[in-house]
Amino acid sequence: MSLHLPFINSALKLKILIVLTFILGVSQSLLVAQSREDLVRKHITYLASDAMEGRAPGTKGEKMAQEYIVQVFKSYGLKPAGSKKYFQPFDYTERSHAHHAEGKGIERKGTNVIGYLDNKADKTIVIGAHYDHLGNEDGRGSSLAADPSGQIHNGADDNASGVAGLLELARIFSQNNKNENVNFLFMAYSAEEAGLIGSKFYTQNPVKPLNQVLCMLNMDMIGRLRDSTRSLIIGGVGTSPVWIPLVKKLNSEFELKFDTAGMGPSDHASFYLKDIPVLHFFSGTHSDYHKPSDDIEKINFPGEVNILNYIVKVVDSCARIPSIPFTKTKSNERKMTAFKVTLGIMADYSFGGPGVKVDGVSPDKPAEKAGILAGDLIMKIGDYETADIYKYMEALGKFEKGQKTEIEIKRGNSVLKKEVMF
Repeated sequence: MSLHLPFINSALKLKILIVLTFILGVSQSLLVAQSREDLVRKHITYLASDAMEGRAPGTKGEKMAQEYIVQVFKSYGLKPAGSKKYFQPFDYTERSHAHHAEGKGIERKGTNVIGYLDNKADKTIVIGAHYDHLGNEDGRGSSLAADPSGQIHNGADDNASGVAGLLELARIFSQNNKNENVNFLFMAYSAEEAGLIGSKFYTQNPVKPLNQVLCMLNMDMIGRLRDSTRSLIIGGVGTSPVWIPLVKKLNSEFELKFDTAGMGPSDHASFYLKDIPVLHFFSGTHSDYHKPSDDIEKINFPGEVNILNYIVKVVDSCARIPSIPFTKTKSNERKMTAFKVTLGIMADYSFGGPGVKVDGVSPDKPAEKAGILAGDLIMKIGDYETADIYKYMEALGKFEKGQKTEIEIKRGNSVLKKEVMF
């Protein structure tokens, strides 16, 4: 577009051009932001619809989700990188809570969906998110609803939000008209809810050599950013000395909370165990976690777009680093504890302590029966202090079903003791 203003002096023409350029730039930025939000909304709305029936592995709903992801990958020109075109199928035995005691299990089928952006580079960045959820049976033993039977667990935040982020990053890096110094593997994992099965299967059967992976970035539950706190949790920052300086430097709007451990309850852990630097992006837990109420209307779409804009900057920075050194994190930092009991609370993972902040209480569980409320701080379970969420999980691991103990909580300025039976 040219501007012809014959009766205006040159200085004024320049000022007008500057103003118009600024206005056009702002308008284009708003259009990009709006487009990104619309795409994220479209992806989550589809993946978390009742038609998907909760995307449990091996079900019709999960197959519909697979096909949707493939169609988006194809539209962005990503190459198929599975063992069967875009698909990497696998079999596994699901040992849900109901079968642990007897050592029994159910044979299931899962399928990872993998697209490859080939920039002819020596190194590859893996960007991943799991697309499975709990289905519509009884949450496959993992539902936290009081009566989950027959209810669809749509998993809008867990993890349609992460898959929407995966698809949007695939669009951005495939359509930015430049070749980064890295290739990209965009991976949607199945059977994460059953124990990180899909990502573990991939790391045992990689389509690209793992020693060519620069780093792995994981998005799991990035759809519920709280506008009041702007808290974004980044896990895995201890897996490389470059991480904390990098993510701090790029941050301008979030209150960042760090988890140093490479191990954790999502797919980045599978890559960490192969000595690959990882980052895990997480907007925090909530009372709808693993319940049918984790639905589309609860998603903070502008908040997710802000998180994705930040992740794009992180990816861009990673792509310019020739090598990201790997560091093992201490095994006792985040001990993975198997426990036979549950208190029935949803913890606020963004709370820095001391204590464990209760974000929600499940109906008819020990915490509710003991009178524990959302907002309480759990300071001690029996003889075990719970300085943070990991000490809390270690404490739970000390108890058996049917045991009674005393829980010390802080409510406002008061310290209360509650008797609980597991």
